[in-house]
Amino acid sequence: MSTFLGMPTAPPRSPYGTGHLRGDRTFPEAAHDELRNEQLRRNLGRATRTIRTKRLDVTGELPDWEQLRDAGSAIKTDTMNRLPELLEQLERKVTERGGTVHWARDGVEANEIVTRLIRATGSSDVIKVKSMATQEIGLNEHLEAAGITPYETDLAELIVQLADDRPSHILVPAIHRNRDEIRQIFLDEIPGVDPDLDNVPARLAAAARAYLREKFMTTRVAVSGANFGIAETGTLTVVESEGNGRMCLTLPDTLITVMGIEKVLPRHQDLEVFLQLLPRSSTGERMNPYTSMWTGVTPGDGPQDFHLVLLDNGRTAALADAIGREALNCIRCSACLNVCPVYERAGGHAYGSTYPGPIGAVLTPQLAGMHAAKNDPNSSLPYASSLCGACFDACPVKIDIPSMLVELRHQHTEQSGTTAEKLAMKAAAAVMSRPTLFTAAQKAASLGRAVGGRDGTVPRLPAPFGGWSDSRDLAAPPKQSFRAWLSSAEGAETMRAAAAEGAGRTADTPEEDR
Repeated sequence: MSTFLGMPTAPPRSPYGTGHLRGDRTFPEAAHDELRNEQLRRNLGRATRTIRTKRLDVTGELPDWEQLRDAGSAIKTDTMNRLPELLEQLERKVTERGGTVHWARDGVEANEIVTRLIRATGSSDVIKVKSMATQEIGLNEHLEAAGITPYETDLAELIVQLADDRPSHILVPAIHRNRDEIRQIFLDEIPGVDPDLDNVPARLAAAARAYLREKFMTTRVAVSGANFGIAETGTLTVVESEGNGRMCLTLPDTLITVMGIEKVLPRHQDLEVFLQLLPRSSTGERMNPYTSMWTGVTPGDGPQDFHLVLLDNGRTAALADAIGREALNCIRCSACLNVCPVYERAGGHAYGSTYPGPIGAVLTPQLAGMHAAKNDPNSSLPYASSLCGACFDACPVKIDIPSMLVELRHQHTEQSGTTAEKLAMKAAAAVMSRPTLFTAAQKAASLGRAVGGRDGTVPRLPAPFGGWSDSRDLAAPPKQSFRAWLSSAEGAETMRAAAAEGAGRTADTPEEDR
Protein backbone atom coordinates (compact mmCIF):
# COMPACT_ATOMS: atom_id res chain seq x y z
CA MET A 1 0.00 0.00 0.00
CA SER A 2 1.35 3.43 -0.90
CA THR A 3 0.18 6.93 -0.09
CA PHE A 4 0.32 9.67 -2.72
CA LEU A 5 0.79 13.04 -1.08
CA GLY A 6 0.45 14.99 -4.30
CA MET A 7 2.72 17.56 -5.89
CA PRO A 8 3.73 20.58 -3.82
CA THR A 9 1.97 23.74 -4.93
CA ALA A 10 2.12 27.37 -3.96
CA PRO A 11 -0.52 28.46 -1.46
CA PRO A 12 -3.51 30.34 -2.92
CA ARG A 13 -2.91 34.02 -3.45
CA SER A 14 -4.60 36.42 -1.04
CA PRO A 15 -7.60 38.14 -2.65
CA TYR A 16 -7.44 41.67 -3.98
CA GLY A 17 -9.33 44.53 -2.38
CA THR A 18 -12.70 46.02 -3.30
CA GLY A 19 -14.11 49.54 -3.31
CA HIS A 20 -12.75 52.74 -4.83
CA LEU A 21 -9.49 51.20 -6.04
CA ARG A 22 -10.02 51.30 -9.79
CA GLY A 23 -11.03 54.09 -12.13
CA ASP A 24 -13.16 53.91 -15.25
CA ARG A 25 -10.38 55.12 -17.57
CA THR A 26 -6.64 54.73 -17.88
CA PHE A 27 -4.46 57.43 -16.38
CA PRO A 28 -3.44 58.95 -19.77
CA GLU A 29 -7.07 59.24 -20.82
CA ALA A 30 -8.21 60.80 -17.56
CA ALA A 31 -5.17 63.08 -17.28
CA HIS A 32 -5.74 64.36 -20.81
CA ASP A 33 -9.09 65.79 -19.73
CA GLU A 34 -7.89 67.06 -16.35
CA LEU A 35 -5.05 68.99 -17.98
CA ARG A 36 -7.63 71.11 -19.79
CA ASN A 37 -8.99 72.36 -16.47
CA GLU A 38 -6.98 75.55 -15.98
CA GLN A 39 -8.68 76.35 -12.65
CA LEU A 40 -7.70 72.94 -11.32
CA ARG A 41 -4.09 73.43 -12.33
CA ARG A 42 -3.94 76.86 -10.70
CA ASN A 43 -5.47 75.54 -7.49
CA LEU A 44 -3.12 72.57 -7.32
CA GLY A 45 -0.04 74.57 -8.23
CA ARG A 46 -0.69 77.20 -5.57
CA ALA A 47 -1.54 74.68 -2.83
CA THR A 48 1.32 72.26 -3.43
CA ARG A 49 3.89 75.07 -3.65
CA THR A 50 2.70 76.45 -0.32
CA ILE A 51 2.86 73.06 1.42
CA ARG A 52 6.28 72.27 -0.08
CA THR A 53 7.73 75.52 1.21
CA LYS A 54 6.34 75.02 4.72
CA ARG A 55 7.59 71.44 4.83
CA LEU A 56 11.13 72.41 3.87
CA ASP A 57 11.16 75.11 6.57
CA VAL A 58 10.10 72.85 9.44
CA THR A 59 12.12 69.79 8.44
CA GLY A 60 15.20 71.98 8.06
CA GLU A 61 14.90 72.97 11.72
CA LEU A 62 15.69 69.46 12.93
CA PRO A 63 19.36 68.43 12.93
CA ASP A 64 18.33 64.76 13.17
CA TRP A 65 15.67 64.77 10.42
CA GLU A 66 17.43 62.07 8.38
CA GLN A 67 17.89 59.94 11.50
CA LEU A 68 14.17 60.30 12.20
CA ARG A 69 13.40 59.12 8.67
CA ASP A 70 15.70 56.13 9.18
CA ALA A 71 13.98 55.31 12.46
CA GLY A 72 10.52 55.57 10.90
CA SER A 73 11.53 53.31 8.03
CA ALA A 74 13.04 50.73 10.40
CA ILE A 75 9.97 50.66 12.66
CA LYS A 76 7.60 50.19 9.74
CA THR A 77 9.76 47.49 8.16
CA ASP A 78 9.88 45.63 11.47
CA THR A 79 6.11 46.00 11.75
CA MET A 80 5.49 44.46 8.33
CA ASN A 81 7.83 41.57 9.19
CA ARG A 82 5.81 40.83 12.35
CA LEU A 83 2.37 41.98 11.25
CA PRO A 84 0.32 38.87 12.22
CA GLU A 85 1.61 38.71 15.79
CA LEU A 86 1.27 42.48 16.28
CA LEU A 87 -2.34 42.44 15.08
CA GLU A 88 -3.16 39.62 17.48
CA GLN A 89 -1.53 41.58 20.29
CA LEU A 90 -3.55 44.67 19.34
CA GLU A 91 -6.78 42.65 19.37
CA ARG A 92 -5.96 41.23 22.77
CA LYS A 93 -5.21 44.63 24.30
CA VAL A 94 -8.29 46.33 22.83
CA THR A 95 -10.48 43.50 24.12
CA GLU A 96 -8.91 43.70 27.58
CA ARG A 97 -9.90 47.38 27.75
CA GLY A 98 -13.54 46.77 26.89
CA GLY A 99 -13.45 47.18 23.10
CA THR A 100 -14.61 44.72 20.45
CA VAL A 101 -12.43 43.80 17.47
CA HIS A 102 -13.82 42.75 14.08
CA TRP A 103 -11.77 41.37 11.17
CA ALA A 104 -12.79 42.36 7.63
CA ARG A 105 -11.28 40.51 4.68
CA ASP A 106 -12.39 43.11 2.16
CA GLY A 107 -14.42 46.27 1.72
CA VAL A 108 -17.68 44.39 1.33
CA GLU A 109 -17.27 42.66 4.67
CA ALA A 110 -16.14 45.88 6.41
CA ASN A 111 -19.18 47.77 5.10
CA GLU A 112 -21.51 45.04 6.33
CA ILE A 113 -19.90 45.02 9.77
CA VAL A 114 -20.15 48.80 10.20
CA THR A 115 -23.73 48.89 8.93
CA ARG A 116 -24.77 46.12 11.31
CA LEU A 117 -23.17 47.89 14.28
CA ILE A 118 -24.90 51.20 13.46
CA ARG A 119 -28.30 49.52 13.03
CA ALA A 120 -27.86 47.85 16.42
CA THR A 121 -27.81 51.31 18.03
CA GLY A 122 -31.12 52.28 16.44
CA SER A 123 -29.57 55.38 14.87
CA SER A 124 -30.14 56.41 11.26
CA ASP A 125 -27.37 59.05 11.31
CA VAL A 126 -23.63 58.77 11.81
CA ILE A 127 -20.90 61.39 12.04
CA LYS A 128 -17.47 60.65 10.59
CA VAL A 129 -13.97 61.86 11.20
CA LYS A 130 -11.71 61.87 8.16
CA SER A 131 -10.79 58.33 7.13
CA MET A 132 -9.07 57.18 3.95
CA ALA A 133 -10.01 53.58 4.74
CA THR A 134 -13.76 54.27 4.68
CA GLN A 135 -13.38 56.23 1.45
CA GLU A 136 -11.42 53.30 0.03
CA ILE A 137 -14.21 50.81 0.72
CA GLY A 138 -17.06 53.15 -0.27
CA LEU A 139 -18.66 53.14 3.19
CA ASN A 140 -20.71 56.30 2.66
CA GLU A 141 -22.41 54.92 -0.43
CA HIS A 142 -23.12 51.64 1.36
CA LEU A 143 -24.63 53.38 4.38
CA GLU A 144 -26.84 55.59 2.23
CA ALA A 145 -28.11 52.52 0.37
CA ALA A 146 -28.98 51.03 3.77
CA GLY A 147 -30.95 54.12 4.83
CA ILE A 148 -28.23 55.54 7.10
CA THR A 149 -27.05 59.12 6.56
CA PRO A 150 -23.30 59.74 7.04
CA TYR A 151 -22.07 63.26 7.81
CA GLU A 152 -18.42 64.07 7.11
CA THR A 153 -17.09 66.47 9.74
CA ASP A 154 -13.62 67.24 8.42
CA LEU A 155 -14.04 70.53 6.52
CA ALA A 156 -12.41 69.34 3.31
CA GLU A 157 -14.27 66.01 3.39
CA LEU A 158 -17.50 67.92 4.02
CA ILE A 159 -16.88 70.06 0.93
CA VAL A 160 -16.31 66.96 -1.17
CA GLN A 161 -19.43 65.27 0.21
CA LEU A 162 -21.71 68.28 -0.28
CA ALA A 163 -20.49 68.67 -3.86
CA ASP A 164 -21.05 64.96 -4.58
CA ASP A 165 -17.39 64.98 -5.57
CA ARG A 166 -14.40 62.70 -4.97
CA PRO A 167 -11.27 63.45 -2.92
CA SER A 168 -8.26 64.45 -5.01
CA HIS A 169 -5.58 64.51 -2.31
CA ILE A 170 -4.72 62.27 0.64
CA LEU A 171 -4.45 65.07 3.16
CA VAL A 172 -6.48 67.90 1.59
CA PRO A 173 -9.32 66.14 -0.27
CA ALA A 174 -10.76 69.41 -1.62
CA ILE A 175 -7.42 70.81 -2.78
CA HIS A 176 -8.85 71.10 -6.31
CA ARG A 177 -11.52 73.59 -5.13
CA ASN A 178 -10.96 77.33 -4.59
CA ARG A 179 -12.80 79.65 -2.18
CA ASP A 180 -15.38 80.80 -4.74
CA GLU A 181 -16.29 77.22 -5.57
CA ILE A 182 -16.59 76.32 -1.88
CA ARG A 183 -18.82 79.34 -1.22
CA GLN A 184 -21.18 78.25 -4.00
CA ILE A 185 -21.25 74.67 -2.70
CA PHE A 186 -22.24 75.90 0.76
CA LEU A 187 -24.93 78.18 -0.66
CA ASP A 188 -26.38 75.32 -2.69
CA GLU A 189 -26.13 72.49 -0.16
CA ILE A 190 -26.15 73.73 3.46
CA PRO A 191 -29.70 74.37 4.72
CA GLY A 192 -30.27 77.83 6.13
CA VAL A 193 -26.90 79.24 5.18
CA ASP A 194 -26.68 83.03 4.97
CA PRO A 195 -27.39 83.97 1.32
CA ASP A 196 -24.90 86.83 1.67
CA LEU A 197 -22.07 84.44 2.57
CA ASP A 198 -18.80 85.58 0.96
CA ASN A 199 -15.59 83.70 0.20
CA VAL A 200 -13.57 84.82 3.25
CA PRO A 201 -12.10 81.59 4.73
CA ALA A 202 -13.09 82.45 8.31
CA ARG A 203 -16.71 82.97 7.29
CA LEU A 204 -16.78 79.79 5.23
CA ALA A 205 -15.42 77.89 8.23
CA ALA A 206 -18.05 79.51 10.48
CA ALA A 207 -20.84 78.40 8.14
CA ALA A 208 -19.54 74.83 8.23
CA ARG A 209 -19.17 74.99 12.03
CA ALA A 210 -22.76 76.08 12.50
CA TYR A 211 -23.96 73.27 10.24
CA LEU A 212 -21.90 70.61 12.01
CA ARG A 213 -22.54 71.73 15.59
CA GLU A 214 -26.04 70.28 15.58
CA LYS A 215 -24.76 66.98 14.20
CA PHE A 216 -22.14 66.71 16.94
CA MET A 217 -24.70 67.33 19.69
CA THR A 218 -27.45 65.02 18.43
CA THR A 219 -25.76 62.05 16.68
CA ARG A 220 -25.08 59.04 18.89
CA VAL A 221 -22.77 57.08 16.59
CA ALA A 222 -19.42 58.02 15.07
CA VAL A 223 -17.11 56.31 12.58
CA SER A 224 -13.43 57.17 12.57
CA GLY A 225 -10.25 56.14 10.92
CA ALA A 226 -6.93 55.76 12.71
CA ASN A 227 -3.47 57.07 11.94
CA PHE A 228 -1.85 54.54 14.27
CA GLY A 229 -2.83 51.59 16.45
CA ILE A 230 -0.43 50.58 19.22
CA ALA A 231 -0.13 46.82 19.70
CA GLU A 232 1.55 47.18 23.09
CA THR A 233 -1.38 49.01 24.72
CA GLY A 234 -4.36 48.77 22.36
CA THR A 235 -4.31 52.56 21.92
CA LEU A 236 -5.74 54.18 18.77
CA THR A 237 -4.56 57.56 17.50
CA VAL A 238 -6.09 60.19 15.22
CA VAL A 239 -4.29 63.42 14.31
CA GLU A 240 -6.09 66.38 12.73
CA SER A 241 -6.09 70.14 12.50
CA GLU A 242 -9.64 71.31 13.20
CA GLY A 243 -10.94 69.65 16.36
CA ASN A 244 -13.92 68.15 14.56
CA GLY A 245 -12.30 64.76 14.95
CA ARG A 246 -12.01 65.27 18.69
CA MET A 247 -15.77 65.94 18.79
CA CYS A 248 -16.48 62.70 16.91
CA LEU A 249 -14.22 60.70 19.16
CA THR A 250 -15.60 61.93 22.49
CA LEU A 251 -19.29 62.94 22.21
CA PRO A 252 -21.14 59.91 20.71
CA ASP A 253 -22.19 56.86 22.71
CA THR A 254 -20.79 54.44 20.12
CA LEU A 255 -17.48 54.75 18.26
CA ILE A 256 -16.56 52.49 15.33
CA THR A 257 -12.98 52.76 14.06
CA VAL A 258 -12.03 51.32 10.66
CA MET A 259 -8.26 50.81 10.46
CA GLY A 260 -6.12 49.29 7.74
CA ILE A 261 -4.04 46.48 9.22
CA GLU A 262 -0.80 48.20 8.15
CA LYS A 263 -1.45 51.11 10.57
CA VAL A 264 -0.38 49.10 13.63
CA LEU A 265 2.84 50.05 15.47
CA PRO A 266 4.62 47.80 17.99
CA ARG A 267 5.14 50.17 20.94
CA HIS A 268 3.72 53.35 22.40
CA GLN A 269 7.24 54.79 22.30
CA ASP A 270 7.17 54.55 18.49
CA LEU A 271 4.77 57.49 18.42
CA GLU A 272 7.71 59.68 19.45
CA VAL A 273 9.10 59.20 15.95
CA PHE A 274 5.91 59.36 13.91
CA LEU A 275 4.37 62.35 15.68
CA GLN A 276 7.42 64.30 14.50
CA LEU A 277 7.55 62.85 10.97
CA LEU A 278 3.85 63.05 10.09
CA PRO A 279 2.92 66.71 10.75
CA ARG A 280 6.13 68.10 9.27
CA SER A 281 5.74 65.99 6.11
CA SER A 282 2.01 66.52 5.65
CA THR A 283 1.00 70.06 6.64
CA GLY A 284 4.40 71.62 7.31
CA GLU A 285 3.56 71.96 11.01
CA ARG A 286 5.77 71.11 13.97
CA MET A 287 2.93 69.17 15.55
CA ASN A 288 -0.70 68.47 14.85
CA PRO A 289 -3.11 70.87 16.59
CA TYR A 290 -5.23 67.91 17.75
CA THR A 291 -3.76 64.52 18.63
CA SER A 292 -6.43 62.21 20.08
CA MET A 293 -5.66 58.87 21.73
CA TRP A 294 -8.04 56.40 23.29
CA THR A 295 -7.69 52.91 24.68
CA GLY A 296 -10.81 50.76 24.75
CA VAL A 297 -13.63 52.07 26.95
CA THR A 298 -13.30 54.30 30.01
CA PRO A 299 -16.44 54.19 32.20
CA GLY A 300 -18.17 57.55 32.31
CA ASP A 301 -15.76 59.18 29.86
CA GLY A 302 -16.28 59.19 26.10
CA PRO A 303 -18.00 56.48 24.03
CA GLN A 304 -19.12 53.52 26.09
CA ASP A 305 -19.29 51.13 23.16
CA PHE A 306 -16.10 50.88 21.08
CA HIS A 307 -15.54 48.70 18.01
CA LEU A 308 -12.35 48.33 15.99
CA VAL A 309 -12.69 46.99 12.44
CA LEU A 310 -9.34 45.72 11.14
CA LEU A 311 -9.41 46.01 7.36
CA ASP A 312 -7.36 43.81 5.03
CA ASN A 313 -8.82 44.63 1.57
CA GLY A 314 -5.78 43.56 -0.43
CA ARG A 315 -3.14 44.45 2.14
CA THR A 316 -2.18 40.80 2.71
CA ALA A 317 -1.75 40.48 -1.06
CA ALA A 318 0.60 43.48 -1.03
CA LEU A 319 2.45 42.09 1.99
CA ALA A 320 3.19 38.90 0.05
CA ASP A 321 5.06 40.89 -2.62
CA ALA A 322 8.72 40.93 -1.55
CA ILE A 323 9.32 44.25 -3.29
CA GLY A 324 5.93 45.92 -3.23
CA ARG A 325 5.26 45.34 0.47
CA GLU A 326 7.32 48.46 1.20
CA ALA A 327 4.33 50.51 0.05
CA LEU A 328 2.51 49.40 3.22
CA ASN A 329 4.99 51.50 5.19
CA CYS A 330 3.11 54.61 4.01
CA ILE A 331 1.80 56.84 6.82
CA ARG A 332 -0.51 58.83 4.47
CA CYS A 333 1.33 62.13 4.85
CA SER A 334 0.94 63.11 1.15
CA ALA A 335 4.51 64.50 0.92
CA CYS A 336 5.05 62.55 -2.30
CA LEU A 337 1.98 64.16 -3.90
CA ASN A 338 3.12 67.66 -3.04
CA VAL A 339 6.48 67.26 -4.81
CA CYS A 340 5.30 65.21 -7.80
CA PRO A 341 5.26 67.17 -11.09
CA VAL A 342 2.80 64.70 -12.60
CA TYR A 343 0.29 64.98 -9.75
CA GLU A 344 0.59 68.78 -9.66
CA ARG A 345 -0.54 69.01 -13.27
CA ALA A 346 -2.98 66.12 -13.60
CA GLY A 347 -4.61 66.21 -10.15
CA GLY A 348 -5.87 63.35 -8.03
CA HIS A 349 -8.97 62.37 -10.00
CA ALA A 350 -6.88 61.19 -12.94
CA TYR A 351 -5.61 58.26 -10.87
CA GLY A 352 -9.12 56.82 -10.47
CA SER A 353 -8.37 55.48 -6.97
CA THR A 354 -8.85 56.75 -3.43
CA TYR A 355 -5.04 56.91 -3.32
CA PRO A 356 -3.64 59.35 -5.91
CA GLY A 357 -0.13 60.51 -6.64
CA PRO A 358 3.10 58.50 -6.50
CA ILE A 359 2.10 56.36 -3.51
CA GLY A 360 -1.25 55.64 -5.14
CA ALA A 361 0.51 54.57 -8.34
CA VAL A 362 2.28 51.78 -6.41
CA LEU A 363 -0.27 51.01 -3.68
CA THR A 364 -3.44 50.79 -5.77
CA PRO A 365 -2.17 48.13 -8.24
CA GLN A 366 -1.04 46.01 -5.29
CA LEU A 367 -4.30 46.33 -3.38
CA ALA A 368 -6.60 45.78 -6.37
CA GLY A 369 -4.41 44.22 -9.07
CA MET A 370 -3.61 45.34 -12.60
CA HIS A 371 -5.29 42.68 -14.71
CA ALA A 372 -8.95 42.53 -13.71
CA ALA A 373 -9.83 42.90 -17.40
CA LYS A 374 -8.21 43.82 -20.67
CA ASN A 375 -6.79 47.35 -20.55
CA ASP A 376 -7.31 47.49 -16.78
CA PRO A 377 -6.98 51.18 -15.78
CA ASN A 378 -4.74 50.17 -12.86
CA SER A 379 -2.15 48.81 -15.27
CA SER A 380 -1.48 52.38 -16.45
CA LEU A 381 -0.73 53.76 -12.96
CA PRO A 382 2.91 52.56 -12.71
CA TYR A 383 3.58 54.63 -15.85
CA ALA A 384 2.08 57.82 -14.33
CA SER A 385 5.52 59.04 -13.31
CA SER A 386 8.62 60.65 -14.74
CA LEU A 387 10.76 58.63 -12.26
CA CYS A 388 12.38 61.89 -11.15
CA GLY A 389 12.82 60.53 -7.61
CA ALA A 390 11.42 63.56 -5.78
CA CYS A 391 8.88 61.33 -4.00
CA PHE A 392 11.64 59.17 -2.52
CA ASP A 393 13.50 62.23 -1.28
CA ALA A 394 10.35 63.61 0.39
CA CYS A 395 8.98 60.41 1.93
CA PRO A 396 9.36 60.52 5.73
CA VAL A 397 9.80 56.74 5.92
CA LYS A 398 12.01 56.49 2.82
CA ILE A 399 9.72 54.38 0.63
CA ASP A 400 11.58 53.81 -2.64
CA ILE A 401 8.61 54.60 -4.86
CA PRO A 402 10.61 54.95 -8.12
CA SER A 403 12.06 51.44 -7.79
CA MET A 404 8.62 50.01 -7.05
CA LEU A 405 7.17 51.77 -10.09
CA VAL A 406 9.82 50.13 -12.25
CA GLU A 407 9.10 46.74 -10.67
CA LEU A 408 5.35 47.13 -11.27
CA ARG A 409 6.05 48.04 -14.89
CA HIS A 410 8.07 44.84 -15.12
CA GLN A 411 5.23 42.82 -13.58
CA HIS A 412 2.73 44.39 -15.95
CA THR A 413 4.90 43.54 -18.94
CA GLU A 414 5.37 39.96 -17.78
CA GLN A 415 1.65 39.43 -17.24
CA SER A 416 0.52 41.06 -20.46
CA GLY A 417 1.46 38.12 -22.67
CA THR A 418 2.62 38.63 -26.25
CA THR A 419 2.23 42.21 -27.41
CA ALA A 420 3.45 44.22 -30.38
CA GLU A 421 5.90 45.99 -28.08
CA LYS A 422 7.37 42.70 -26.86
CA LEU A 423 7.78 41.43 -30.42
CA ALA A 424 9.44 44.70 -31.39
CA MET A 425 11.88 44.46 -28.47
CA LYS A 426 12.75 40.86 -29.38
CA ALA A 427 13.42 41.93 -32.96
CA ALA A 428 15.60 44.80 -31.72
CA ALA A 429 17.56 42.40 -29.49
CA ALA A 430 18.15 40.06 -32.43
CA VAL A 431 19.45 42.91 -34.58
CA MET A 432 21.68 44.44 -31.89
CA SER A 433 23.31 41.10 -31.12
CA ARG A 434 24.51 40.73 -34.74
CA PRO A 435 27.07 43.38 -35.85
CA THR A 436 26.30 43.05 -39.54
CA LEU A 437 22.56 43.45 -39.04
CA PHE A 438 23.10 46.30 -36.56
CA THR A 439 25.25 48.22 -39.04
CA ALA A 440 22.67 47.74 -41.76
CA ALA A 441 19.92 48.90 -39.41
CA GLN A 442 21.88 52.04 -38.57
CA LYS A 443 22.21 52.89 -42.22
CA ALA A 444 18.51 52.29 -42.77
CA ALA A 445 17.66 54.45 -39.74
CA SER A 446 19.45 57.43 -41.28
CA LEU A 447 16.65 57.53 -43.86
CA GLY A 448 14.40 58.63 -40.99
CA ARG A 449 15.86 62.13 -41.28
CA ALA A 450 13.38 62.67 -44.08
CA VAL A 451 10.48 62.65 -41.61
CA GLY A 452 12.21 64.91 -39.09
CA GLY A 453 10.86 68.39 -38.49
CA ARG A 454 12.69 71.69 -38.65
CA ASP A 455 13.50 71.38 -34.96
CA GLY A 456 15.41 68.16 -35.56
CA THR A 457 12.80 65.85 -33.99
CA VAL A 458 10.51 63.14 -35.35
CA PRO A 459 6.91 64.28 -34.64
CA ARG A 460 5.38 60.79 -34.33
CA LEU A 461 6.55 57.20 -34.60
CA PRO A 462 4.42 54.51 -36.24
CA ALA A 463 2.68 51.80 -34.17
CA PRO A 464 3.58 50.13 -31.89
CA PHE A 465 6.04 52.90 -30.94
CA GLY A 466 3.54 55.77 -31.06
CA GLY A 467 3.21 55.84 -27.26
CA TRP A 468 6.84 56.91 -26.98
CA SER A 469 6.54 59.92 -29.27
CA ASP A 470 3.17 60.94 -27.79
CA SER A 471 4.91 62.31 -24.72
CA ARG A 472 8.56 62.69 -25.73
CA ASP A 473 10.66 64.53 -28.28
CA LEU A 474 12.53 62.01 -30.41
CA ALA A 475 15.67 63.29 -32.10
CA ALA A 476 15.88 62.62 -35.83
CA PRO A 477 18.62 60.09 -36.74
CA PRO A 478 22.04 61.64 -37.53
CA LYS A 479 23.48 61.62 -41.04
CA GLN A 480 25.92 58.89 -40.06
CA SER A 481 26.43 56.68 -37.03
CA PHE A 482 29.36 57.15 -34.64
CA ARG A 483 31.04 54.02 -35.99
CA ALA A 484 30.68 55.25 -39.55
CA TRP A 485 32.16 58.62 -38.58
CA LEU A 486 35.01 56.99 -36.66
CA SER A 487 36.02 54.87 -39.65
CA SER A 488 35.89 57.86 -42.03
CA ALA A 489 38.87 60.07 -42.92
CA GLU A 490 37.41 62.91 -40.82
CA GLY A 491 37.08 60.66 -37.81
CA ALA A 492 40.56 59.22 -38.15
CA GLU A 493 42.09 62.71 -38.44
CA THR A 494 40.17 63.94 -35.39
CA MET A 495 41.38 60.98 -33.32
CA ARG A 496 45.02 61.51 -34.40
CA ALA A 497 44.81 65.20 -33.43
CA ALA A 498 43.30 64.30 -30.04
CA ALA A 499 46.06 61.75 -29.39
CA ALA A 500 48.77 64.27 -30.27
CA GLU A 501 47.21 66.89 -27.98
CA GLY A 502 47.09 64.38 -25.13
CA ALA A 503 50.71 63.41 -25.64
CA GLY A 504 51.76 67.08 -25.59
CA ARG A 505 49.95 67.71 -22.27
CA THR A 506 51.66 64.68 -20.76
CA ALA A 507 55.10 65.92 -21.83
CA ASP A 508 54.44 69.33 -20.24
CA THR A 509 53.32 67.82 -16.89
CA PRO A 510 56.08 67.39 -14.25
CA GLU A 511 56.80 63.74 -13.56
CA GLU A 512 55.84 63.98 -9.88
CA ASP A 513 52.33 65.22 -10.87
CA ARG A 514 51.66 62.50 -13.40
